[in-house]
Amino acid sequence: MSDKQYSFFGAVEKSFDKAAKFTKWDPGILEQIKACNAIYSMRFPVKRDDGSIDVIEAYRVQHSHHKTPCKGGIRFAEAVNQDEVMALAALMTYKCAIVNVPFGGGKGGIKINPRGYSAFELEKITRRYTSELIKKKFIGPGTDVPAPDYGTGEREMAWILDTYTTMHPGEIDAAGCVTGKPVSQGGVRGRREATGLGVFFGLREVCNMPDIMERLGLTTGVEGKRIVVQGLGNVGYHSAKFFQDAGALIVGLAEFEGAIYDPAGLDVDEVFNHRKTTGSILNFRNATNLALNTDALELD
Repeated sequence: MSDKQYSFFGAVEKSFDKAAKFTKWDPGILEQIKACNAIYSMRFPVKRDDGSIDVIEAYRVQHSHHKTPCKGGIRFAEAVNQDEVMALAALMTYKCAIVNVPFGGGKGGIKINPRGYSAFELEKITRRYTSELIKKKFIGPGTDVPAPDYGTGEREMAWILDTYTTMHPGEIDAAGCVTGKPVSQGGVRGRREATGLGVFFGLREVCNMPDIMERLGLTTGVEGKRIVVQGLGNVGYHSAKFFQDAGALIVGLAEFEGAIYDPAGLDVDEVFNHRKTTGSILNFRNATNLALNTDALELD
């Protein structure tokens, strides 16, 4: 990668180096903390429904083994690459360490657009990916525990669980190989909305800081605030819902197909159901369509 090309992992390392200047740790220890301990890059074939073969590119990175298991989600996206997965794994290490959660950081990714595959094809991809992780011992209750991320959810975690338990018959704690499972498969109630609730809690705290609100020319509190949410997936939907329930006005919503704006406020559930019915958030009643999803971020 040339110096002119942006590196997500490089940016994370740069931030780490800036923070490290305020410590007295041995430089060798700091280098060890920064480094990704294990990187598994794989390619495997999957037969499509039409009989053609796709070669799938995928990754799993274990950034730190200072605490085990490693913990971090698996994402399905066309933008997935090794640099991104390394960066996200590193950020998982730091996030866990900051709040004293005893896990090392991990992350996984499969380079596909999940919208371009049938449910059966996605199941085959997920199960093959899991079996590859099992071969290299990159998954296990005490080793590395994946979770949902962008483009994945309870369904994919259930496939991972089933594949792991099938290949580890009799393992007493096999259900701990993955989190984010359906409740019926041993998942935890509240997991689905947890990340969105975390986003809400974080921004609510900022909105309750008088000095910051005064600097922005705003009053304290969430109630009455005009909010734009980018993404109406699991995290975006629940974040928007919590803000709406707290009295905020959701004036803009963005998805990959575009964005919508209504200064009077959007009903999050109605937009969600509209998208489920039509396949798009666009053309929602009384809302203005925006050509680019990034346009929503420029709204007042």
